[in-house]
Amino acid sequence: MPKNEVTNRINMSNPAIVKEIGGKLKELRLKKNITQDELAKISGLDRTTISQLENGRPATLLTLVQVLRALDKLDLLNIFSEEPEISPLQIAKLKKQKRQRASKKKLNEKNEEESEW
Repeated sequence: MPKNEVTNRINMSNPAIVKEIGGKLKELRLKKNITQDELAKISGLDRTTISQLENGRPATLLTLVQVLRALDKLDLLNIFSEEPEISPLQIAKLKKQKRQRASKKKLNEKNEEESEW
């Protein structure tokens, strides 16, 4: 995603972002050549709910999930499960802490091991 799009969303109001999401859902539906009626049947929603969602009216998360599932686009939710990035400095520290070789045993440790029998 280009940086200017992120900046634009930061400056957008919440209703404007919801309207943008609705427009994107409409684009996805049209790319699949599905009518609102067909999408409503597949998702188990009413056609008016689909229309309202596409026009930027607020909807529940459940409605969004139902529509994404019907459009076979649940993978768009992967953004919420991103793995945290590790900085190169953290990687270097972890490698430095990783043990490179075994240490020599002290004489006392050897005697204690032998004396147990």
